[in-house]
Amino acid sequence: MTLPKVFVSRIIPDEGLSRLREACDAEIWQDELPPPRDALLRAIEGCDGVLTLLTDRVDDEFLDRAGPQLKVVSNFAVGFDNIDVPACTARRIPVGNTPGVLTETTADLAWALLMAAARRLVEGDRYVRAGSWKTWGPMLLMGPDVHGATIGIIGFGRIGQAVARRARGFGMRILYHDPRRVSPAVEAEYGAEYRTLEGILPESDFVTLHVDLRPETRGLIDTERLGWMKPTAILVNTSRGPVVDTDALVDALRDGTIAAAALDVTDPEPLPADHPLVDLENCLVVPHIASASRATRGKMASMAAANLIAGVRGERLPTPVNPEVYDRVT
Repeated sequence: MTLPKVFVSRIIPDEGLSRLREACDAEIWQDELPPPRDALLRAIEGCDGVLTLLTDRVDDEFLDRAGPQLKVVSNFAVGFDNIDVPACTARRIPVGNTPGVLTETTADLAWALLMAAARRLVEGDRYVRAGSWKTWGPMLLMGPDVHGATIGIIGFGRIGQAVARRARGFGMRILYHDPRRVSPAVEAEYGAEYRTLEGILPESDFVTLHVDLRPETRGLIDTERLGWMKPTAILVNTSRGPVVDTDALVDALRDGTIAAAALDVTDPEPLPADHPLVDLENCLVVPHIASASRATRGKMASMAAANLIAGVRGERLPTPVNPEVYDRVT
């Protein structure tokens, strides 16, 4: 029996990779860096399915090069802003993602960034390693308290609510903004108060972003809105880099408009080592590791493999982004 031909654009955890090797004729990109565009397009020619990452752009050019036999695109991520979903839907190609399993792990990382920025942990580590620690000092590396502070959560879906649960344990006042206000019961569950953007930013000691990247959220935190924040406030971003205007953030951190930022995602991404954000002591940057626990990445790999295998077999994807492809009449 001829196995379906698939391309996997990076090595993923074995929970998914072993299943793909058993079920498919799988070509797997071996390098740590993503395949260059020309190599990616060559590799997908004639494939029945492709497993992509956020670094792989799936558009009409991609779909044309793959060919009319392409049955599925499985994205190793909960987000899918790298994929032109309408283009896939128009060709009746289901797109899969890995929702749900990232929620708690991403909230953990958002909380770690918030705590690290507030208590200036990275600065303290560098201070020690540089040999600057000579004595205990009453003015050394002071930061704001987290307990009892006000947190503003922008995007109150699964991850935003998971962050709110953590905030309750610190006795924080919880404000949130979302295009769709949650029910009174959910607000009561988290002790959360709804605010407009104009209301949430001036009141919050910490602002944490948990929104999808859409046209209306691109550049959501810009010069004007950074100016609404407290000069003592800390901004945390674990959503998508372009949600924050990078140049505006650099200026705000340099001139004291806000106190600090902690970023898991950036624009551009990856952030060059000589980028102005990297040189700022009051900006903590990590390399998009919100989902990087062994358990979560293993679950993501299993889900991405399940979507790919179902798609090449002509079965419904367990977690389709565009389920409407199954409702269309031939």
